[in-house]
Amino acid sequence: MAGGNERSMRALKEVWKRAENSLCADCGKPDPDWASSTLGVFICLSCSGIHRNIPSISKVKSLKMDYWDDAQVQFLAKHGNAVTKAIYEAHIPIYYYQPTYNDCQVLREQWIRAKYERKEFTEPGKQLPYSDGVKEGILWKRGRDNGQFLPRKFLLSEREGCLKYFTKLDAKEPKINVKIDVINATFQPEKIGNPNGLQITYLKDNKTRNVFVYHESGKEVVDWFNAIRSVQFHYLKVAFPIASDNEIKNRLTRNFLKEGYMEKTGPKQREAFKKRWFTLDHRRLMYFKDPLDAFAKGEVFVGSGENGYSIQKGLPSGTQGNFSWHYGITIVTPDREYLFTCETETDQLEWIRAFTSVINQAMTPQEYASKCLDAVSFPS
Repeated sequence: MAGGNERSMRALKEVWKRAENSLCADCGKPDPDWASSTLGVFICLSCSGIHRNIPSISKVKSLKMDYWDDAQVQFLAKHGNAVTKAIYEAHIPIYYYQPTYNDCQVLREQWIRAKYERKEFTEPGKQLPYSDGVKEGILWKRGRDNGQFLPRKFLLSEREGCLKYFTKLDAKEPKINVKIDVINATFQPEKIGNPNGLQITYLKDNKTRNVFVYHESGKEVVDWFNAIRSVQFHYLKVAFPIASDNEIKNRLTRNFLKEGYMEKTGPKQREAFKKRWFTLDHRRLMYFKDPLDAFAKGEVFVGSGENGYSIQKGLPSGTQGNFSWHYGITIVTPDREYLFTCETETDQLEWIRAFTSVINQAMTPQEYASKCLDAVSFPS
């Protein structure tokens, strides 16, 4: 009996060591140490918890702590991540967002359920709830002034190339009507205080506007997210006919590069530093008095190094404004210097890395045009 167990463990380790099984099949996290004995995939601890919630589809076991019999090991050897992904991920739409281990729970859970439970990607041309080019429904939206979440009707239309929302279910005119090419959407469960919280951002008069929504159903809110990406993808295919699918995919919704509190001072650099919430959305650095503000109090364009932008650790000598945080950052632009302080050295280094990643990228023609239009900067 002991010999059989040892033989099974040796065979299990051999399958486990295959290169295809070195990353979690669902989120890409390195060194997965769990597996599904019914699906044949190697997964990380976090994704194994999601699999446990669909026991009719997947039964998971630890590769280190649980016993695997010969039949289960042979099943893993016959399948593994490559074979199983070829089945369950055979026809993923190019626009569908495939989450990583850095993404929130609702995205990862719905990705796993879409693959194995609903089998959304096993057949070509399958009708999907986010692929129709139109989506209509109720989302709970946070009020701009009172902060209360109330049900609002939203309508997404590929034909019209826009997203609308209505304050009343029977309203004929929308409260907003936003062109799809100026919209971003990113999941913000912690900021919004709801596991299904979604932040929709759009530009109006070249200023950023935030809308915070959620839905009780994780599936529904992720369907909305991928519907926005679907409509954006098809809009951009028409707008940029010579661009490749991957080029267009990279222009769809994006996560913010960095968010968090810093202190800032005004353009004279003698004013007291004030604590504000900052969001770096690629080349737009915005600040808000509160993380859930609908409008940014100020924005600044962050260009490339070859255009005179740079990032410096610390504050210029002789900075006069009073500040309570002591880990400084200076952003140098062709027009002026922007001074910030961070609470910890870790925050400082993370912000510097985020700014550096933007400054090191060459600017596109569209970004040059955006800079010319953007006359907004940080007020005092």
